[in-house]
Amino acid sequence: MLLRSHFKIEAPLLFILVFMFCCLLTMNLQPVGAAEKHPPDVGDKAQEFKLNKLDGKTINLSQYTKKGPVVLMVLRGYPGYQCPICNRQVGQYIAAAAKIKKANTTVLMVYPGPADKLKTRAEEFITGKTLPENFHLLIDPGYSFTEAWGLRWNAPQETAYPSTFVVDRNQKIRFAKISKTHGDRAPVKDILNVLTDL
Repeated sequence: MLLRSHFKIEAPLLFILVFMFCCLLTMNLQPVGAAEKHPPDVGDKAQEFKLNKLDGKTINLSQYTKKGPVVLMVLRGYPGYQCPICNRQVGQYIAAAAKIKKANTTVLMVYPGPADKLKTRAEEFITGKTLPENFHLLIDPGYSFTEAWGLRWNAPQETAYPSTFVVDRNQKIRFAKISKTHGDRAPVKDILNVLTDL
C-alpha cells in the first residue's frame, strides 16, 4: 500500500522530467560563445578578409574598396563537380565586364571548398574563361571565409550558399543576394543598377 501510494506521487514527477528532457533534445542548443553566424545584410559593414588568388598572392577586401566598389561573388566551389550555374553566372558577369569596369568596380569571386586540391579545382573552373583585369578568383580552403560570413551550406555535397554582394568604398554593404538553392543568382542588371547609384 505504501509502495502504491509512493508510486502515485512520483509518476507525475517522472512524466514531467521525461517531457522536459525530450523538449531539450529537440532544441537547437549551442555552447556558450558559439552563436550562429548570420550572413551580412544591406547596411552592414563588410567583415574584412584575406584570401589567396590562384597565383598565391594574398589580397584583402579593403585594398580594393579603397579604389572603388567591389562586387563580391561567393560561388559553390567544388561540391564534387563544377557547378554549371556558377559557370553561367560568371560568364554573364564577364560579358558585362566593360560596364562593370566603367563603374570603377572590382569583382572578387570566392571559390570555397576542402583544402585538398582546391587550387586545382579552381584552375579547372576558370579553364576556357578569360578573366578581365578587374576580376579575381580567390580560393577559400577549409571554408574560413565562408564560415566567418555565415554562408556555409553545411550539408552533404554542399559548400556555400551562392551569394552576391556589392560593397562600397566605406566597406558598407549596398546589395546582398543570398540563395538557399543552387539557382536564384543575382542578375548582372541588378548589380549594375546598384553601381550606378554609388
